[in-house]
Amino acid sequence: MREEVEYSLLVVGVCLVIVACLIPLVKKIAIHINALDIPNERKVHTKPIPRLGGLGIFTGFLAGYMIFGPNTIQMNSILIGSFIIILTGMFDDIKPISARSKLLGQIIASCVIVFYGNILLTELTMWGLNVDLGIFSYPITILFIVACTNIINLIDGLDGLSGGISSIFYLSTIVICFFQGRFGELEFILSLILLGSTLGFLVHNFHPAKIFAGDSGALFMGFSIAVISLLGFKTTAITSVFIPLMILAVPILDTLFAIIRRLLKHQKISMPDKQHLHHQLLKMNFSHRNTVLIIYAINILFATASIFYTLKDTQDVFIGRIIYGILMIVVLIFVLKTDIITSKKFFKKDKKQ
Repeated sequence: MREEVEYSLLVVGVCLVIVACLIPLVKKIAIHINALDIPNERKVHTKPIPRLGGLGIFTGFLAGYMIFGPNTIQMNSILIGSFIIILTGMFDDIKPISARSKLLGQIIASCVIVFYGNILLTELTMWGLNVDLGIFSYPITILFIVACTNIINLIDGLDGLSGGISSIFYLSTIVICFFQGRFGELEFILSLILLGSTLGFLVHNFHPAKIFAGDSGALFMGFSIAVISLLGFKTTAITSVFIPLMILAVPILDTLFAIIRRLLKHQKISMPDKQHLHHQLLKMNFSHRNTVLIIYAINILFATASIFYTLKDTQDVFIGRIIYGILMIVVLIFVLKTDIITSKKFFKKDKKQ
């Protein structure tokens, strides 16, 4: 076990140092090509911030792969798919492209994973139920990858938020693999490399941020989370679709609330607004930094419950369920007390009509 811990720290440390040293160069490139995030009424920052942070994360990922990664068809498919995602995000960071073009890039990258890498979600397991997807595994897997890719992008609204949430997911996967003794599995190696790369980016991205992840970073982190989840299903490290969903509960719930909110207002689902989870916490007069730390803490609790849930001991599973239950009650209270779904003004207006 000691050797595995030392190896894990080495992988994370090397990737962290590489990315932390690379980001200042990426920042200069972003400024030179005018890949800047300009402030507007929806955004929290008040001056232009360089984007393209995803290029730094991806470079660290490539370096980590060359030093520590295995040479397999699955790994090749992940590299190709990731490259397509990074290109798609970089194009958008430099000069915004249409939502349709971004979706096309994500679908192509997902198809590489599914048809070349043969990384598929072949069955759904949740609460003791097992459903064989059969031929539907192909479209459902593509949908799963695209959904995860966009979930991280949607929550990327504050310094350090998307990188922190992604890091919690990678760390949770590493802990699950440790408990299950899956040290040589591809999802374990990928999680180590990506944890180090993302933490190296967070050195420069945590508030006050010197660079943003941009679409390149947010899409890449979401894409990698989807791939790691699918690999976990394939090797039973993640025994149920329930596990990654709960580790990602915060961004998933925030996305779900945004969809409901916009449907109730008869708006397009893609319509941006200032009612997301982090906006609600900022309205409660929490500072930028404390808002991010609160969301980290909530996500860590969901991740902890998920880790307990993967353990075979009945008592551990029970503890996991208790934590889930408490968190869901907290989420319900939060929904009722805030405007995250819809405001009281909306209900009053609706009654008048």
